[in-house]
Amino acid sequence: MGEKEKPKQQQQQQSSAESFEAMKSSLSQVIEGISSLISLSHCIRVFTVKWQLIRKKLEELSSGLMAIENCGSSSAQNIEVFSGLVPSILVTVNECHRLARACVDLSYSGKLLMQSYLDVILAKFDNHVKDLSGFYTTGILSHGFAIVVSRPGVTASKDDMRFYIRDLLTRMKIGDTEMKKQALGNLYQVLAEDERYVKLIIETGDIVNVLVQFLDSPEVEIQREASKIVNLISGFDLYKGFLVKAGIIGPLVRILETGNDLCKEGAVKCVQKLTVNADNAWSVSAHGGVTALLKICSNGDFGGELIGPACGVLRNLVGVEEIKRFMVEEGAISTFIKLVTSREDLVQINSMEFLQNIASGDESLTRIVVKEGGIRALIHVLDPKSTVSSKTRETALRTIEDLCFSSQNCINMLMKDGFIDRLLFFLRNGEVSVQESTLKVTSRLCCASEEAKKAMGDAGFIPELVKLLDAKSYEVRSIATTTLHSLVSIPKNRKQFIQDDRNIGCLLQSLDRDEAISGNNKKLLLSILISLTSCNNGRRKIASSGYLKNIEKLAEAEVYDAKRLVRKLSSNRFRSMLSGLWHY
Repeated sequence: MGEKEKPKQQQQQQSSAESFEAMKSSLSQVIEGISSLISLSHCIRVFTVKWQLIRKKLEELSSGLMAIENCGSSSAQNIEVFSGLVPSILVTVNECHRLARACVDLSYSGKLLMQSYLDVILAKFDNHVKDLSGFYTTGILSHGFAIVVSRPGVTASKDDMRFYIRDLLTRMKIGDTEMKKQALGNLYQVLAEDERYVKLIIETGDIVNVLVQFLDSPEVEIQREASKIVNLISGFDLYKGFLVKAGIIGPLVRILETGNDLCKEGAVKCVQKLTVNADNAWSVSAHGGVTALLKICSNGDFGGELIGPACGVLRNLVGVEEIKRFMVEEGAISTFIKLVTSREDLVQINSMEFLQNIASGDESLTRIVVKEGGIRALIHVLDPKSTVSSKTRETALRTIEDLCFSSQNCINMLMKDGFIDRLLFFLRNGEVSVQESTLKVTSRLCCASEEAKKAMGDAGFIPELVKLLDAKSYEVRSIATTTLHSLVSIPKNRKQFIQDDRNIGCLLQSLDRDEAISGNNKKLLLSILISLTSCNNGRRKIASSGYLKNIEKLAEAEVYDAKRLVRKLSSNRFRSMLSGLWHY
């Protein structure tokens, strides 16, 4: 480079730097003017809707201009572009400031004329925002130059929080891909950590609209971040309707159809929460959601994180009769029976609940479940060797009870496939929650089938139920008593009960321990004892047990079944064992 050219280049660089500094000075003046105008707009009590719209545009402009202010490039191209933009915005800001002052002082000449002025100023601000968006799109401003507004602290005012949200909205609207991703990430973080922001973004309706648009974004990461945010918002019952009205169902279903696995996970979890309200079922169905979800559930390549919630959505939708029939026609029952034997607890639980919902109260569909192997699949979940969770076993028990106990044919199939043995195992060895669920199912089965009562007596249920008469839980003691009362209605079971001396002893101790004289539990215990007096061995063991005085006290208290029991024991050669003489 020649000696003469160096001073010329230095002069150009110096001129460029001076121009850039001048532009930045003007920019600071504009940002300060916008901030002042935003504050003034909050004092305006007329044309409130117009001023709310103007204020939103001002907040978007403020965030975008602050990014320009932080721009580290002083190229001639940038200076030329910004030097044209900044003065134009400043003129609009000053003009708007005059209108704001007139509205505050109520010094305008006419309402219609002022409305016209406000419409014009709003359009100008909208054009400025679009110009800023163009800079980001063309790459003049990039993520690297954009300042990050600090997140307000926990004690921040709503205005500060609202400004932060509006800043994120601006970045989502006019930022490049990286800036949008960062804004979405920051938004998710504040929503997850502070519920107050959820209400604020609902109030700032534009954000929800932008999120809905992002769900259809070709950028996978933006789509995924947006789906995470709407999934989080859908967890709040108050805002589910707002999301649906914003048109979120259609984009979510499209993600389920064509999105990648991570995006699908966020989308399906959101749909599951939204469909807890059956009113949204038709919207999902209308957008093809049922077909998309069934496809996911039948695809063995997907993991439980996706299939589990998909099962949950279909379980929510099955309550609508027309949708249920469509699922049946599409082979949903066969699909879900296969999922019952999945290795994922969530998939198993949701698939069993689906089968329970789709077939409960419908004999024709119950027969399809049985025909397709549903009973065997459910009993497989109860295999003691399987490593499923307690909740999964409890769900299996409830599903079997709901689907099978109304049909003797189904009960026979259960007993043939080893269901009685499974019940006995968990009654003996199950965790507390599983043991209680097993006890309830055992009691219900006793009431449903004479054959099941006989099978339970032969299998050894009586001593296990007698042990539960000593349980801490009154509910457990009560159910155990009810079940024993049902079992001893079978003569063969009564003989088995009497054979073990400990059984009668435990029964009498439980009767002595029951505080409520007229309670139903005491009544059942006395009824069991009365049934055991039908054979000589039973009467002898009761009479020689040492608890006769307690029974006599109950009889003296006019407890009818106690009096009946004493009468039974007083007959013939057992009369001499009693401590008193009873007359009735």
